[in-house]
Amino acid sequence: MKSPVDTEISRRGILVGGVATAALTVSTADAQTPPTPAQPATMKVSFDVNGKRRNLELDTRTTLLDALREHLHLTGTKKGCDHGQCGACTVMVDGQRINSCLSLAVMHQGDRITTIEGLGQPDRLHPMQAAFVKHDGYQCGYCTPGQICSAVAVLDEIKAGIPSHATGDFTTRPAITNEEIRERMSGNICRCGAYSNIVDAINDVAGVRA
Repeated sequence: MKSPVDTEISRRGILVGGVATAALTVSTADAQTPPTPAQPATMKVSFDVNGKRRNLELDTRTTLLDALREHLHLTGTKKGCDHGQCGACTVMVDGQRINSCLSLAVMHQGDRITTIEGLGQPDRLHPMQAAFVKHDGYQCGYCTPGQICSAVAVLDEIKAGIPSHATGDFTTRPAITNEEIRERMSGNICRCGAYSNIVDAINDVAGVRA
């Protein structure tokens, strides 16, 4: 007859052996069937880009900026800070300027989007593009597409009577002044420092419109 000590050792051995066998079974199963990574959610989106209807199926996390650059190959719109701080990615959506890096593409179902390519081409420049060339409103040119899209929208905002922080009297329509232009363009950063020439270009176009 076994002693109580022998019986206790035997029970412990059985328990330890059982746990080890279970662990080995789980480990072997994991090695044979690795977990399948979750597929990203996608969604169909359709919008008008520079006058053409574009239909895409995108990861729902795709920004409008990446949809334009990576999926539609409209690389005129630039990725700068990717945090909405530099304005290089500015485009116009239904006539209003936005930072496309901060907006998801799937939010723009049915919208009308205008990029720098839609404003004008080398053989038919938009007046703002021509004014930037005339007044040297750029140096390296990286920020220029966003600057031009923003500048076009700025003049439309002033024309519509939308005030800014530089507007002294909200009861009257804002005027086109250097202070108004600089305030409204303050979200577009030019590291080369061509700000005075950019203001000159915008004033030039405003004068032509007037």
